[in-house]
Amino acid sequence: MIIKLKNLGPGLLFAGAAIGVSHLVQSTRAGADFGLGLIWALLLVNIFKYPFFQFGPRYATATGESLLDGYNKLGKGVLVFYYVLSIATMFTIQAAVTIVTAGLASTLFGEFEAFKIGSKLVTSIEIWTVIILVICLSLLIIGKYKLLDRLMKIIIITLTISTIIAVSMALLDNTQPISFKQILPDNSIEIAFLIAFMGWMPAPLDISVWQSLWVIEKNKDTKAYNTKSALFDFNVGYLSTIVLGIGFLLLGALVMFNSGETFSDSASIFSGQLINMYTISLGDWAYIIIGIAAFTTMFSTTLTTLDASPRAMSKTTKLLFNKASKLNYTFWIALLSIGTIAIFFFLASEMGKLIKIATILSFITAPFYAITNYILVSSKHTPKAWQPSKQMHILSRLGIIFLIGFSVWFLTTL
Repeated sequence: MIIKLKNLGPGLLFAGAAIGVSHLVQSTRAGADFGLGLIWALLLVNIFKYPFFQFGPRYATATGESLLDGYNKLGKGVLVFYYVLSIATMFTIQAAVTIVTAGLASTLFGEFEAFKIGSKLVTSIEIWTVIILVICLSLLIIGKYKLLDRLMKIIIITLTISTIIAVSMALLDNTQPISFKQILPDNSIEIAFLIAFMGWMPAPLDISVWQSLWVIEKNKDTKAYNTKSALFDFNVGYLSTIVLGIGFLLLGALVMFNSGETFSDSASIFSGQLINMYTISLGDWAYIIIGIAAFTTMFSTTLTTLDASPRAMSKTTKLLFNKASKLNYTFWIALLSIGTIAIFFFLASEMGKLIKIATILSFITAPFYAITNYILVSSKHTPKAWQPSKQMHILSRLGIIFLIGFSVWFLTTL
């Protein structure tokens, strides 16, 4: 067991990056607004996205290269398209996860008094944003991959235990009949939420690229991390995201559904509602424990995304220009941090809209990653022994149809 835990890494980093906004925000909101009516969507999107996430560690360990190296072999155009998509979404995604983290920090550790810089009023959320980003930058510069690897094991175990306890207590305290009637949204607002919900459930598909890069890093430390162990590691992380997604949806349904209360779009108010949802189930004694678990979850997501996007952009830049560039990891992480802070000065009070934009962008670009990953792992660039099985081919094709179909459905309802 100790050996297996030591060999886990990129799969749990995947879980750490995935279990964030999609779970704490979107899943609880789905349960609060629709009860258990969207479990079909949660399960379906996890099933159909599975192959394309799994292809990341599969390709990386089978070839010793990241997916980005594979994209380059498929053609420069593929890599350029990835580059453009990443630039278009990386700042919004980072801002979305950081604002939730800042909201939780403000709720748990206290608000700062607002002050003015010129005519601009700097709020507590914005101050916490800067503090969190500075801490993340410091950890990544000092600890690098090894710190991420070790920290994530503790975070995922803590979050899993606390969420299972909270759901169990909520089920025991529930006196109302639970309806499993499934709902298909039929108006534009509900459809937009459904797409947003599935956009980051369990995560945007570009995280497959990130995971392939983490796998390469893991291989530097653990030579026994082969394709078989990488797939086991990934499956552990992926299963945990599904279980926790259902857990958060259940909490939203059991505590918030038909309560007359709705989640706020304000980061600080939402964070308070989220933590209170746990304490209603467990009791006031759990406020700090659950609050810290929720904060740690979002902090890990902020940390992993702040590491992964610059890592991917640096690698892509190097592949595109075939030489060392000044646009390296340090440049991209600095640019991402500055861009995230800049966004907060204009959109801090619009957390809900910000997250919705980011998740919808992730969903409508998902077919690109799905098709590209599938073509790459089925091509001559992947050793025959590690190409998808017949069943995985079928699931992949169904997944591509599913992602394209839902994207078209959403675009036609705008």
